[in-house]
Amino acid sequence: MIVKRLEKNPILQPQDIPAYHDDHEVIGVFNAGVAEYKGETLLLLRVAERPIQTDADSVKTTVVDFSNDQPQVQVLTLEKTDENYDFSDPRTIMHKEKQRGTAYLTSLSYIRIARSTDGKNFTVDEEPFIYPGTSAESWGVEDPRVTQIQDTYYIQYSAISEKGVAVGLISTRDFVSYERLGLIFPPENKDVAILPEKINGKYYALHRPVPKGIGQPEIWIAESDNLVNWGNHKHLLGLSEDGWDNGRIGGGAVPFKTKEGWLEIYHAADKDDRYCLGAVLLDLNDPSKVIAKTFEPILSPEADYETHGFFGKVVFTCGVTLQDDLVRIYYGVSDTSMAICEMQVEDILSRLTYM
Repeated sequence: MIVKRLEKNPILQPQDIPAYHDDHEVIGVFNAGVAEYKGETLLLLRVAERPIQTDADSVKTTVVDFSNDQPQVQVLTLEKTDENYDFSDPRTIMHKEKQRGTAYLTSLSYIRIARSTDGKNFTVDEEPFIYPGTSAESWGVEDPRVTQIQDTYYIQYSAISEKGVAVGLISTRDFVSYERLGLIFPPENKDVAILPEKINGKYYALHRPVPKGIGQPEIWIAESDNLVNWGNHKHLLGLSEDGWDNGRIGGGAVPFKTKEGWLEIYHAADKDDRYCLGAVLLDLNDPSKVIAKTFEPILSPEADYETHGFFGKVVFTCGVTLQDDLVRIYYGVSDTSMAICEMQVEDILSRLTYM
């Protein structure tokens, strides 16, 4: 399969973006949602910041406190000698009691817009576009997808707090102001991608619940009349027993229409946390039906910037654009930077195995 990586990859790196918070550093700019608006390509970047670490024996992290009328940014300091916590994962601080799970994240994420007239060279806005605004977002907002329906853009994103990972929805028409529509999926859920039109009177969304008992982190699909209230949930695509997708699987970019069906570029990880991209084809008239899928990745972490970084061996997409038969995939690499690759629609379709 022909995959054309942009020569200037990665296109955006942490050092390209000044920190928004005082005494913080940007450690990741990745997993951007994508929109086309008034002749520009917009990347809704997930920007991850953490306090500048000044003591090798402690870890600082940032949260937004919503306990008072005015939210307050707080920097917390945890001693590495504290026997209550596990600091081994660079992304999270875990309670050592397994049943208690995550204690804190090591960074605070928000959404910042990058703009381009050619889809390849971007300038980044100085201010955040979406910043934690409710208690459900006190640990950050992450991994947006953008669905255009007529002249409205619906941004679905992970809302993180001590209560878990939920999914929020925001609408905008100008990428200046927006309306919060609330949480559309409760914890733990993520990787939501809403299809860009009604099908037989219903909206459809891919989502990824994370069972804590029976079940696996796999792709489901739901229906809605109004984009806010979702139901009739169905399991859509599961893990393999062995191979590149035996750890977890989730939606990636917003599905787009082809003559063969709705084409979804999704992500999956193996049990060693190596993330790749695959493709699945859904029925045009009933996207809860899987027609075909790739049984091997269409994009794997191979380049140095894809294998080394904050959390290496990761390629992860939240958005694509189409130019006739050309699919331009915008993807996060190693939870650190943004990159671009291009593929032909027909080439992707030729890799599918029909079910």
